[in-house]
Amino acid sequence: MIYGLCLIALSILAVPSLILAKKPNAQELLDKIAPIQGWIGFLFCLGGVWGIITSFLNISWMTHYPIWWATLLAGSFVQAVLGFILGYGLLQKFLLSKNPEAKEKGEQLLAKLAPIQGKLGLFGIAVGVWMIVASTMFFM
Repeated sequence: MIYGLCLIALSILAVPSLILAKKPNAQELLDKIAPIQGWIGFLFCLGGVWGIITSFLNISWMTHYPIWWATLLAGSFVQAVLGFILGYGLLQKFLLSKNPEAKEKGEQLLAKLAPIQGKLGLFGIAVGVWMIVASTMFFM
């Protein structure tokens, strides 16, 4: 359930236009979060990568909980990608700045992912809601 809530929060950060359309005064909150957005993205990217690894380490769940396994994989993938997009500035500063080739590849990847950030954010919200529903259905 907490994983779903975190994914929803990350997805909302990734789609600020969605928030601003619903609540015009949300810009103040987004401005407060902006200085730590890189760290939030970086941590969520690491969590998403760990979720992908976990889903493959627990591939045996496909025999008993195939829907939950697919949900975990999809949520982790969205979390890793959105975390990468939001935390790219921090990743570039600390990890990619010393290697020009890695920096160039990171910029190319960001250029490919940036156009679908809004769609991924909406998909992340949907998967997060499903994670909450599925966790109450399957594990209660």
